[in-house]
Amino acid sequence: MAVQITGKYQGGLKMELRHGPSGTTLTTAAPRDNQGDGSSFSPTDLMAAALGSCIVTTMAIAAQRQAIPFTGADFVIEKHMRSDPRRVDRLPISIRMPAELSEADRDRLEYVAQNCPVARSLLPEIEAVVTFEYPERIPLQASSDTSG
Repeated sequence: MAVQITGKYQGGLKMELRHGPSGTTLTTAAPRDNQGDGSSFSPTDLMAAALGSCIVTTMAIAAQRQAIPFTGADFVIEKHMRSDPRRVDRLPISIRMPAELSEADRDRLEYVAQNCPVARSLLPEIEAVVTFEYPERIPLQASSDTSG
């Protein structure tokens, strides 16, 4: 199934993009280090955002299918550029995962994350290292109330 996305140049090194199926729009702007004002996502910022959102969304789909708790998962990604030629060089990403996942669920979701469609579409030269952070589980403590 094809999805149409249109773009119209707005001047000032900015584009307005429109998602065909939903009509949602967003604006991109050239970054400050490439003659722009950095007032919005740059096209390469969208690439980084696409990777992060694809990883988490793909894991959420797998979690939903298998009734795995996944509420509260989020990500932080950094986009590192290189020059000559100017391109994305590295996309280190950290995924914060829910604490209540079993080891088997962790393994299953981490595998899914490494194989999301955007990750599989990146050039092999782009270093996209994914780390997973799991908060410590707080053990339940027995009540010490002896006032009874």
